[in-house]
Amino acid sequence: MATDLVSEIQALKAERHAAILAHNYQIPPIQDLADVVADSLQMARRATQLDAPLLVICGVQFMAETAAIANPDKRVLIPDPEAGCSLAATIRPEDVRAWRAEHPDGLVVAYVNCSAAVKAEADYCCTSGNAVAVVRSLPPDVPVLFVPDFFLGSYLRRVTGRDLDVWMGECHVHAALTPDVLAAQRQQHPDAEFLVHPECGCVTSAMYYAESDGDVAAGRTAIVSTEQMMQRARTSSARKFVVATETGVLHRLRRANPEKQFLAAADSAECRYMKIITLEKLRDSLRDEKYEVTVPEGTAARARRAIERMLAID
Repeated sequence: MATDLVSEIQALKAERHAAILAHNYQIPPIQDLADVVADSLQMARRATQLDAPLLVICGVQFMAETAAIANPDKRVLIPDPEAGCSLAATIRPEDVRAWRAEHPDGLVVAYVNCSAAVKAEADYCCTSGNAVAVVRSLPPDVPVLFVPDFFLGSYLRRVTGRDLDVWMGECHVHAALTPDVLAAQRQQHPDAEFLVHPECGCVTSAMYYAESDGDVAAGRTAIVSTEQMMQRARTSSARKFVVATETGVLHRLRRANPEKQFLAAADSAECRYMKIITLEKLRDSLRDEKYEVTVPEGTAARARRAIERMLAID
């Protein structure tokens, strides 16, 4: 049955001249079928590069919106319109406008995990992969608001030394990866290297481990985006890794590095929104060309400026 479904999806993809882009947190069968498997920054970049009139985004709603904004000449589908994001839901456009009213000379940096309407209120977008570079590129003497992730914002404060105003939002998956979780795994796997996403609730303690040259080995902990996890796993001499992010990325890490071992910091770290996209829903999306994601042109034009600035910064 699964084999027939995969064949049906591949045939429909060819018939529709479509490309499938999947986030690292998607289920393994979706990743195996996709033309692109990446984090949200690379998904956005590759969407603009692909020669396909139809893009199927196997991710959450804000990712499909970003693809639609960056590719106004392409049609964008999402297999399930209920694929939302707990982090994106914490911030509204009016929240950003209220801050601007108090800081008329300020700049707003919006993590890509937010709605198109919020991106339209921002000066810059960023992802966990280029957030440090974006913040460092800003003029030094203006107030800056970072939305919506508190843990990533706190990490940016420490790394860049910038006194950011940070929104108090969080991802339900990453917030549950607490310092206690990290400490228990360090005790259980003393021979492992730790790959920690900067959205995690344990990021502050992870920075301590990463910077320490005392009892805990320096260089044993890396705070990295999901795409940077792939690079680190490939180049590190370590044979075992504990990965603190959503568990979907383990499939790609294991497939790319079959000689190395990858363990989840917590097996419960699953995004319920990412996991609602199934092979059946992907097939139906291609077959029936649903569900199309569009962004009102006024909103898209304003958001596009912030997204293009994000894509221009490495």
